[in-house]
Amino acid sequence: MTRAAELASSREGLLDHEAARPYRRSLGSDRSSSELDLDELPPPRSRGGWSPSPSRGKKSNKEKEKEKGYPGLPKAKRKGGLLRKTTCLLIMSILLGGLLGLIAMALWVWRKAIPLDGQSPPWYPSPKGGTLAPWEESYKKAAAMVSKMSLPEKVNITTGTGWSQDLCVGNTAPANGVGFPPLCLQDGPLGIRFADHATAWPAGITVGATWNKDLIYKRGRALGLEHRLKGVNVLLGPSMGPLGRMPAGGRNWEGFGPDPVLQGIASAQTIKGIQDEGVMATAKHYVANEQEHFRQANEWLTPHAISSNIDDRALHEVYLWPFADSIRVGVASVMCSYNMVNNSYACGNSKLLNGILKDELGFQGFVQSDWLAQRSGVASALAGLDMTMPGDGLYWMDGDSLFGPHLTRSVLNGSLPVERLDDMATRVVAAWYQLGQDDKARWPNIPPEGDGRPNFSSWTNDKVGKIHHGSDDPTTAVVNQFIDVQGQGKDFHGRLAQQVAAEGTILVKNENNVLPLDPKGWTEQYQPHGTGKYKVGVFGEDAGSNPNGPNDCPDRACNVGTLASGWGSGAVEFPYLVPPIEALESTFDLGSVDITATLTNDLPKNCYSGQDLCLVFINSDAGEGYIQWNGITDRNDLYPQKGGDELVKKVATECLQTVVVVHAVGPVVLERWIDLPNVKAVILANLPGEESGNAIADVLFGRVDATGRLPYTVGKSMSEYGPGGQVMYKPNGLAPQQDFKEGLLIDYRHFDKQSITPRYEFGFGLSYTTFTFSNLALTTLKPKSPFPSPRPEGTILPPTYSTDIPDPSSALFPKIFWKLHKRIYPYIDSTKEIKTGSYPYPTGYNDQQVPSPAGGGEGGNPSLYEEHILVSIDLKNTGPRTGKQVVQVYVSFPEDVIDSSTGSKIEFPVRVLRGFEKVELAAGDTTRVEVRLTRRDLSYWSVGYQNWVIPDGDIVVAVGASSRDLPLSGTW
Repeated sequence: MTRAAELASSREGLLDHEAARPYRRSLGSDRSSSELDLDELPPPRSRGGWSPSPSRGKKSNKEKEKEKGYPGLPKAKRKGGLLRKTTCLLIMSILLGGLLGLIAMALWVWRKAIPLDGQSPPWYPSPKGGTLAPWEESYKKAAAMVSKMSLPEKVNITTGTGWSQDLCVGNTAPANGVGFPPLCLQDGPLGIRFADHATAWPAGITVGATWNKDLIYKRGRALGLEHRLKGVNVLLGPSMGPLGRMPAGGRNWEGFGPDPVLQGIASAQTIKGIQDEGVMATAKHYVANEQEHFRQANEWLTPHAISSNIDDRALHEVYLWPFADSIRVGVASVMCSYNMVNNSYACGNSKLLNGILKDELGFQGFVQSDWLAQRSGVASALAGLDMTMPGDGLYWMDGDSLFGPHLTRSVLNGSLPVERLDDMATRVVAAWYQLGQDDKARWPNIPPEGDGRPNFSSWTNDKVGKIHHGSDDPTTAVVNQFIDVQGQGKDFHGRLAQQVAAEGTILVKNENNVLPLDPKGWTEQYQPHGTGKYKVGVFGEDAGSNPNGPNDCPDRACNVGTLASGWGSGAVEFPYLVPPIEALESTFDLGSVDITATLTNDLPKNCYSGQDLCLVFINSDAGEGYIQWNGITDRNDLYPQKGGDELVKKVATECLQTVVVVHAVGPVVLERWIDLPNVKAVILANLPGEESGNAIADVLFGRVDATGRLPYTVGKSMSEYGPGGQVMYKPNGLAPQQDFKEGLLIDYRHFDKQSITPRYEFGFGLSYTTFTFSNLALTTLKPKSPFPSPRPEGTILPPTYSTDIPDPSSALFPKIFWKLHKRIYPYIDSTKEIKTGSYPYPTGYNDQQVPSPAGGGEGGNPSLYEEHILVSIDLKNTGPRTGKQVVQVYVSFPEDVIDSSTGSKIEFPVRVLRGFEKVELAAGDTTRVEVRLTRRDLSYWSVGYQNWVIPDGDIVVAVGASSRDLPLSGTW
């Protein structure tokens, strides 16, 4: 296939994946202006800074003696004759020859797996930041600062100092000459990783289940405040990738659910909250990072990371959607992911970073790598990477960055244009100004002028510790000040965390209104018997605590006790964790209720008989790929873990009123017991964070209405999610290939298209009251037209600087300088290192690129966000108590749509979520609810026009309580 044909077909859809699997080879870190071949390098250590070593068993004395006896030779020959020596040499020669042959074969196969170019088309040069009005003033300030920076200072602020070299998980060095401070980058999306006295918030999937925009914003604001008070400049969250294509994906729980609109709105609200506190948020992981197996080169013994092979339309309408929403609200940073996309590494994919992120979506902040996701030096900088994290190169703590001094050399020898480095540095500084981090009241100077550095250490819990933990520097200082950032009194963040967890709790079954419970046990429906005590049995390990404490396992990588978080870099230290049993015992009236707690999944016989009510707690856990627990990273199936199904069946066999609570990282298959006659109620409580027990008690006892709604579909089996919903557990090549052939049809869209009835549909959830929908009105706010307005003419010019290459002597190490072991510096040792010559720029580097017609503003063409339809309905609370309902708006596109640019028929999902509002109403009250739909909501992505298009024909707008409960509909 010619390059032109390849580019054309990549716009139309997936390429022929039976052909050879190309991959964007690194063009090097320019250590000596030569190409760096990734296939010549040994595997890196895993993200935690360690990796298990293969065991080397010691031989027993008997085995040693046996070897000394040379078994197999006649006794006469066992004393070292010529025969023995000749035979040994022959055997060694055969083994050596075989080994060399295997190595040669392996190298041949390996090289065959990595053709020169990927399938993602080139897009160069990297667009400069500073062209959009919301960032204009910040770029003016940044330009004034960057223009005064030396070459090493520019490199300093775009390169991490190395894993564990400073106090945070990611750190940049300062530009002291101009007063730009070092930056602290810290996980993450659920709270402050490795920190003390900070809130362990409900996970993203729980937040998505609230469907409450205001509550999501408040959580984001509190997250930002806590990070700021701990001295964190850049919060590594929220996570919107993985989106959740595969329900068993190990990190789905960090995001908000597999629908792009729900994910996008929740991400945007979180970012607004974080950044309103002056902390830079990070939209991650960009993009199509949908499973943990094979996510990194070598992590799963494959030399290359998995390639997510995705067509242009699915990329835009599904996976990019929440990133566009994040950029629309001004997110400061985007983190590129480990995986390849169309066989080009995401952090070196010029089409993704330059063409889509910076041109089409108008991103004005800086692109940072995930930790060691950078796989090349100059090539990734040209492709749009602005900052490398944590600074190390291809191995953990190697001290040999792909940027650092190599970036300095690249500028000095002419292989990296000066203007590219200037833009990289300017984007970082502009983001710093944009978030007001030059405000000394909020962000004091660093020592010795102030106390503005982070007041915690990621590497020790001691008050006094090493300042540069990963180096040979013995200097110590107070590194943990144990500052409590959780708030106090009415502002205590635990209150908000409890509210989020309660609203993210979903009631999916409630026969005979067994819930809510009465603290006294007895109700009008259930009268006293015998001794008069109401007998409650609480069963399951998930109802109790980890006996060794909630932080027993590193990064929460085990499933012991109640499950309140998944594991990995997105997890945090629990300041405390309220287990369900504690909250139940404090809520039930023990004068009239007798509680028996059996906090194990292995029940003794008959412990569940004779109970009036049985509460069973089960769970399912997963996490990030650098840790495994019981062979799990991505879940191996969707069933409850640790015998949860059997536990429910045993209890429900004897107990006439069984209520099941499930804590899980995502959907769980409930089919083994959901229809048992004694299972009266089921609650999906997701991952509730530190206030787990209090939140579930709020819902069980009706202190709050059951208002959570499913942010995913609960199917009856793993297979129901279709081929695209299956994790790849075994590699299909040295560069594993995962084809997103399902396109737009993930989660409920797949179920709808295949007419599969799920156990519980997307958006579903019961309440303790009832609601009706009526009087739908669709008001046209702007007439229908196929295309958005032309891309706005750019009137703001990006900063310009001198393009002269600096004097190499300006980049030399200072004469008096103490180098720390494995710390990354921007300096070079000698000017003799700089050798100029011809640099092999990537294919397509000099091609003229046409700016995307879908671009022109933050998040894309501003016309895409113009409102076209006002959807309004009457919502009435017809039940006995105050409650909340989520009004959900879905769009169905016309049939038989033909794209005039390609002549192809455009297929659509049956319906797609396009907006929602959560409304609280007192019993008997009615209110008018409005949802506004934009041009983007009503459009599809045309691969021919490379633009969003509203199709001809009637668009159906449906409103209701879930994706399959839509009583109102109208056409536009």
